[in-house]
Amino acid sequence: MTPGGAGVAQRHDQSTGGPAGLLGIGYDPGRAPGARAAVVDGPYGGNDGMYGPDDTAYGPVTAARSGDDGADPGTPDLGAELASHTADEVLADYLHQQSADFLRSLRLHRESGSDAEGAGEAARQLRRAARRISATLHTFRPLTEEDWADQLRSELGWLSGTLAREQACAARRERLMTALQRLTGRGPERSDRTGRGERNKRSDRPTASSTAAAASSPSSPSPSASSSDPDPDGALSAGAARAGALLDRQLTLARTRAHSAALQALGSSRFHAVADSVAVLASEAPLARTAAEVPADEALPPLAEQAHRRLAEAVAALPLSRAGYPYNAAALAADQRQDAPWHQVRMLVRLSRYAREVIAPETSDLRLAEAGRALEWHRDAAEAAAAAAAAARTPRIAPATAYALGVLHADQRHEVEAARFAFGRVWLPRTPDRTG
Repeated sequence: MTPGGAGVAQRHDQSTGGPAGLLGIGYDPGRAPGARAAVVDGPYGGNDGMYGPDDTAYGPVTAARSGDDGADPGTPDLGAELASHTADEVLADYLHQQSADFLRSLRLHRESGSDAEGAGEAARQLRRAARRISATLHTFRPLTEEDWADQLRSELGWLSGTLAREQACAARRERLMTALQRLTGRGPERSDRTGRGERNKRSDRPTASSTAAAASSPSSPSPSASSSDPDPDGALSAGAARAGALLDRQLTLARTRAHSAALQALGSSRFHAVADSVAVLASEAPLARTAAEVPADEALPPLAEQAHRRLAEAVAALPLSRAGYPYNAAALAADQRQDAPWHQVRMLVRLSRYAREVIAPETSDLRLAEAGRALEWHRDAAEAAAAAAAAARTPRIAPATAYALGVLHADQRHEVEAARFAFGRVWLPRTPDRTG
């Protein structure tokens, strides 16, 4: 037994203690059934293995793939492919593969030493495998030794969440700094528009003159000051430098703390218990006896279809009719209760995708992949907006700084709205363009 991970490393035919915890099946208030943190959040940027190797990082998605018929994705007809195998053979093969990937990534992480880039990539691959293991044990729970599987899912959720926080802070900082540059016109597109020439070629940094102007203007400039400044958004420029410095300080501190927490977790007895459990899973999957007695084509597709049905029910509860109109302003009010159903759908999309990986490893659903990218974009924008709002609540900041943070917050909430629009375009059947 280890603290926080009681019984995790035991064999599946032994009794275990402790609750299922983070990854159990059931309802959360205001959420759809069956996805209560069953798939932990991935990193905030780039391709982390959630999609296929040919997929690009998520971004604005404006339409479904050509050739789609408009119907939401369901479980494919795989009877011929699965009929020759039993359920335990298919599940065990997939779990063995993901467990081997987990252990391989762990070895690479240990061997990376001072190579921060290598350690980060190994951690991403480790979380990738952990998500797939936990999602598989969740979706196909009736075919597993449930007590052992629930405990392992709980501990994988703890590990993946702990390792993801550092990269989340780094990606959020980069997102907000880039947005500030864009909003204040310090990017190349602004330089071309205003004709400032050589002064703004180094557009990723404020020029000496702009920095001095910002430092000498702690509050919103007067109309006369604005007329002498070539920047028409003088109030925003005045507070942008300080807003950026405040965000950088807060998010860098959060990243440092997350890094320390990750190092502490990787050296803990709780982590070693998780690694031991995955090592057991790599050789002996904790499956129920009934899984060896039923054909895969009878046992697996209904459970995958159930995961998809939960996703469809959660999507049906979203306000997609309003989100389908561009610039509808529905997402501008920062309300966690408003964002929560969308975050829940994101987790359910992952569950559905991973279930399809188990029963159809050679095929992929492009619409689910695009929907997942749109919802990752939604999550990142919502959390970036929350970070800007938290920074604006810092005591005793200058009015110009608070104004810049408010503009930044509104910009990220517009990104939330755009992501919802993109998801609706991917998910809903296409209709003829509206006419006035």
